[in-house]
Amino acid sequence: MPEPTPAQTDLPAIDKVVHEPARMAILSVLDAVAEADFTFLETMLGLSKGNLSSHLTRLEVAGLITVKKSFRGRRQRTTVCITAQGRRARKEHWEQLERLHDLMRD
Repeated sequence: MPEPTPAQTDLPAIDKVVHEPARMAILSVLDAVAEADFTFLETMLGLSKGNLSSHLTRLEVAGLITVKKSFRGRRQRTTVCITAQGRRARKEHWEQLERLHDLMRD
């Protein structure tokens, strides 16, 4: 197998959990607010309930968000917050994309 070229070894690692567009959008919204409820995220991002739920689960398992379920009267309320790890992952992802962009311009 041939040795990788210097350009190939300089390519930044992209976090596939964060890179997925819907998950990056979720993290971006959560980075701008203290917390958001499920309905707000659903409306803001234009995702279906099932799609949003699966992305939230993936982010929660990765430790990038916390999900809290409570009741308001008889209705369940789901509140989502970004974690410190999630803020770092979002920031690092943008930095990696910028680095990749810079490599492609050279």
